[in-house]
Amino acid sequence: MIESGRLRPRRRHGRGRVVRLSPVVLTGVIAGLAYATPPEMAFSRLLPAAPALAAAMWPVFPTVLLGTVCLLLMIGLSAVFPGLGTWWTASGIIAVTVAAAYGSHVRLQRERTLFQVRLVADAAQQVVLSPMPRRFGSVEIESLYLAAAAEARIGGDFYEVVDTGFGIRLLIGDVRGKGLPAVGAAAAIVNAFREAAYGEADMADVARRLDASSTRYNAAFPPEGPTERFATALLVEIPHEGGRIGILNCGHPPPLLLNHGELRLLEPTSPSPLLNLAELIGDHYHVDTFDFAPGDLMLLYTDGVAEARARDGEFFPLAAWMRRQPPTPPHELLTALHRDLLRYSRGRLEDDIAALAVRLREPSK
Repeated sequence: MIESGRLRPRRRHGRGRVVRLSPVVLTGVIAGLAYATPPEMAFSRLLPAAPALAAAMWPVFPTVLLGTVCLLLMIGLSAVFPGLGTWWTASGIIAVTVAAAYGSHVRLQRERTLFQVRLVADAAQQVVLSPMPRRFGSVEIESLYLAAAAEARIGGDFYEVVDTGFGIRLLIGDVRGKGLPAVGAAAAIVNAFREAAYGEADMADVARRLDASSTRYNAAFPPEGPTERFATALLVEIPHEGGRIGILNCGHPPPLLLNHGELRLLEPTSPSPLLNLAELIGDHYHVDTFDFAPGDLMLLYTDGVAEARARDGEFFPLAAWMRRQPPTPPHELLTALHRDLLRYSRGRLEDDIAALAVRLREPSK
């Protein structure tokens, strides 16, 4: 499973080391200027800036130690240049060092809290987006998830793939909303799919089970405000022997199918209700069938893919991008999609993104 967040630059250990040593460098520069310039310029008064800078990146003890060094430097400067206002500057160094030590302590506590939150988010991700095999017989599948928020691990987008007696069944969808309520709604839908996909022969009955689970969750945890919480979903059934696949679309962006350079948009002939809206508009579900031949490459995606924006506001040209792709394994397709989406949006995603790439392998000769 390909997972990532925002576009991250490559780590440069040399540059990171320089940044962490910048308080020491600053101390040396200030001390050198204080010794090399006339006393009237009073560069020594800048020494409290060094422990203040250290608090942003160092633990408490090194910050206090640097403040002590600055204090000793100030005392040494006063021996060379009497009349520098030593005690005023020394008092400033002590006050800033104490404040910097406290700031460093608070920063470390927040970093530990963030680390624990990320561990919880990782656990939630394993529940909603559990790892899955890359192959089911002759069917190859790869997944991609990108969180819009820099610190996020998961949002309201979801997917799942199971191998059942009725064929390989796929689910992808998007819960309207953000935050933990959206994650909870997504988990309820995915868990219902994991049960219903094995027990229901008809995909319409699977969709009804998902709608019922979504409705129960929203009744137990109603959304804030007057807006209803609903979810789009796309169900796909691929027979083990190949041939025609079934697709049930509950208001979700239609898949793209690449067949020997020709691109097809697998749109539904009759729309099915979004999850949690069947009680309002009826539970009439329709399954469409499409050819899925060996070598075909199918892309399932959430609307965050097609709605990724460049700086000028233009949407990502997904259909044109897909048409340009060569015959490639699903992993390589999603790696390219990952790279090009982040490049197109300059690493600033406005919505979470989930995608599944599916290919039927050519029969071995």
